[in-house]
Amino acid sequence: MFNDIGPLELVTIIVLAVLVFGPDKLPKVIQDITRTVRKIREFSESAKQDIRQELGPEFKDFEFEDLNPKTFIRKQLDNDELGLKEIRNGFDLKKEMAEVTDAVNGHGAEASAPSGAGSSGSAGGRVDMAKKPEDPDKDDRPPFDADAT
Repeated sequence: MFNDIGPLELVTIIVLAVLVFGPDKLPKVIQDITRTVRKIREFSESAKQDIRQELGPEFKDFEFEDLNPKTFIRKQLDNDELGLKEIRNGFDLKKEMAEVTDAVNGHGAEASAPSGAGSSGSAGGRVDMAKKPEDPDKDDRPPFDADAT
């Protein structure tokens, strides 16, 4: 519950509590706070049990932590019924980005560019970025469909 509170912050909270409530009333305040937290936890657990009973037997292994999107995705990736690990491992983003960067900078443009694209640059296989691309013919454009927009 308090995983992100450091020791210095904890000492600061204790000192402030002693200053605000005083050393005489502090034990009573701590008891009241712990009783309230305990009641909230009991209420939360009973609400979870009620929800599980209302959902029925097909959701008997339902975990409320699965409602967190990160936990749900992690659980689904670990399950791997769809072969997602194989797809994820087959895609190397760093390699793809390096190839694109090399193609843009002109390093190895002939090797990594599609056929015919390596000869359209300036001398040395470099692509001239200042050169404006030619406008495609009007026949190459897809037809305009007013109903689709």
